[in-house]
Amino acid sequence: MLRACVLDFQGQWSKYLPLIEFSYNNSYQATIGMAPYEALYGRKCRSPVHWDESRQKNYSDQRRRMLEFSVGDQVFLKVAPMKGVMRFGMKGKLSPRYIGPFHIIERIGDVAYRLDLPASMSQIHDVFHVSMLKKYVANPSHILTNEPIELKTDLSYEEIPVKTLLREVKKLRNKEIPLVKVLWRSQSIEEATWEREDKMRAKYPDLFR
Repeated sequence: MLRACVLDFQGQWSKYLPLIEFSYNNSYQATIGMAPYEALYGRKCRSPVHWDESRQKNYSDQRRRMLEFSVGDQVFLKVAPMKGVMRFGMKGKLSPRYIGPFHIIERIGDVAYRLDLPASMSQIHDVFHVSMLKKYVANPSHILTNEPIELKTDLSYEEIPVKTLLREVKKLRNKEIPLVKVLWRSQSIEEATWEREDKMRAKYPDLFR
């Protein structure tokens, strides 16, 4: 182990001696059926890995409690926009969209709920994980409009481009690629994405008329 450490870290190998010792003392030894640390102290070492796992579990438990709902609550359902066109790798990402609200009609286990979905969504399984839901507090002043979208069974849908905002040419070593910045139907201007112009023209010719 020391030889490997010297080769990897050269002149700084002495800084890593505590890590080597820690690793060795917490490695399973077949001759004693446990790690040396456990044999010496009668318990497993709480390594930084275990600390991180504990923090993640506490965070998950806290978040789960924060996201608990009751039967009769109204919630929004998160769906994922799919463009159907490959982005060219420039800045821009379509954010998830929430549709609804829908009433919760049953709690399934600790982290899932059954929703009262309309007939138009009969192809969608009606039980959802808590992470897919966001609570809605009813208010008579709210005006809720649901644009009709064709959801797939995995809760994704194809987003539709509204217009092009900018145009530029990406210069590579031996060619140039025209790009257009596209505003999508249910996304803000800040979330507009750069797309290859030739692919957008082929898929959405009306966008350029």
